Amino acid sequence: MPNRAERRAQAKAGRRGVPSQYDQTHGRGRSGMIDEYQLQQKSQRLQDGTDGTEWKPSGGTIADTETLLTTNPNYTNPKMFKAPHSLRQWFRVGSWTLIAIAIIAFFVVMWLPSHPMWLIITVSAVFIVGVLSLFFTAGDSKHNPNLDQNGTAV
Repeated sequence: MPNRAERRAQAKAGRRGVPSQYDQTHGRGRSGMIDEYQLQQKSQRLQDGTDGTEWKPSGGTIADTETLLTTNPNYTNPKMFKAPHSLRQWFRVGSWTLIAIAIIAFFVVMWLPSHPMWLIITVSAVFIVGVLSLFFTAGDSKHNPNLDQNGTAV
C-alpha cells in the first residue's frame, strides 16, 4: 500500500493535463496543447498574488532628463495671440476664417427646409479648401515653442 505522499503525487499527476473530452491528440504528443490544470493553477496564483517575483525593468539605463529636454516646460507666453506679422500667418488666419465660415454655413444649410445640392457642395468645398490650405500655411516645427526636439507637444 503506497504511503500518503505517493498517493498525493499520483492524484496530482492524474489531474494534470487536458481532460479527455478536450483531448484533440488522442494520446499522442501534447507539445503545443493547452494544459487546463496548469492554467487554473496559474490563475489561482495570480489571484493570490503569489506568482513570480516583483517586476524589475530589464532595459538599459535612462539618460538624464535634463540633458534631453531642450525646451522649458514652464514656458508661459504673455503674448499668446500676437498679430500676424508675415504673409504666411495672414494666409493661416484666412484658412481658419474659411473653416469657421464653412462650419457656420453648414449649420445654416442643415436647418433649411430644402437642401439644395449646389449649396451643400459649395459649403463642403469651402471647408475642404480651408483645411487643405492649413497644410500649405503651416510653419516649421523647429520654430514652434510648444514642441520639443522630437516634435512632441510639451
